[in-house]
Amino acid sequence: MKYIAPDEQQAFHVIENRKISPDSNILKLAFSGRKLLGWKPLVPTCISVSFQENEDSVLKKSYSPISHPSQPDTFDLLVKAYEPRPGGGVGDYICSLQPGDVMEGAVKKERVVHGSSEVVGRGWKHVGLVAGGTGIAPHYQILQILLRDEAETQIQILSINRHEQDILLRDEMDTLSKQNPKRLSITYSLTDGSTVESMESGRGSVDMIRRALPDPTLDGVMVFVCGKDGFVEAWGGRVCRAPPPEGKKKGPKIQGPLLGLLKDAGYSEEQVFKY
Repeated sequence: MKYIAPDEQQAFHVIENRKISPDSNILKLAFSGRKLLGWKPLVPTCISVSFQENEDSVLKKSYSPISHPSQPDTFDLLVKAYEPRPGGGVGDYICSLQPGDVMEGAVKKERVVHGSSEVVGRGWKHVGLVAGGTGIAPHYQILQILLRDEAETQIQILSINRHEQDILLRDEMDTLSKQNPKRLSITYSLTDGSTVESMESGRGSVDMIRRALPDPTLDGVMVFVCGKDGFVEAWGGRVCRAPPPEGKKKGPKIQGPLLGLLKDAGYSEEQVFKY
């Protein structure tokens, strides 16, 4: 079998595609040329998917698999099908794929979190995962790594969605919570104004943070935030870009200063990472 490096453009073969919400699907895809999707079995992965919109335009979008990075030969992808628009529509394309179809893409470079791409062995005793909508996808991969490979870490998830039907991976997370009641707690919040027993209401506040996330004064606290740009900015400040290297249009992403709700709640920049 010829070796195919993770970052080479390659074919991912659709094995299964199932709808989990009115506009979201989970796909299982297979790859060849190596056993692991990425380079290391305990480091989160992310792929860049390419879509030939027309003969003159190739679109790309990044997605974080929701499967454990040590899963051999296949991976699972959560995708939301936003309505097609000029320069968009990758999610709609992926959700339309059927078993036997092929999706083109490549694994992106490992994401460095405050100096390292590793998730285990970082001394994180209390981890908070704040997700807006599909921002739960990279968090779910981190969750699986921590639950399986970092036995002492306490994890608190805050999943914020517009409607209850929009909560992605709810069954999977609730199952993990029941299996790990001493290590995992989950808080859901709805922004549509409805009142649901045992759920929070609203896009976020310092009081909600105090109820749903680790106390920033504890030892070994790390909070991840992921969602649309406006969501991340409201919670932790804007993700910035460094000046572009010679010959490049964009510079690398950098965290930028910690602002927003998490700063107001007392977290430091070392305790927060903005996906």
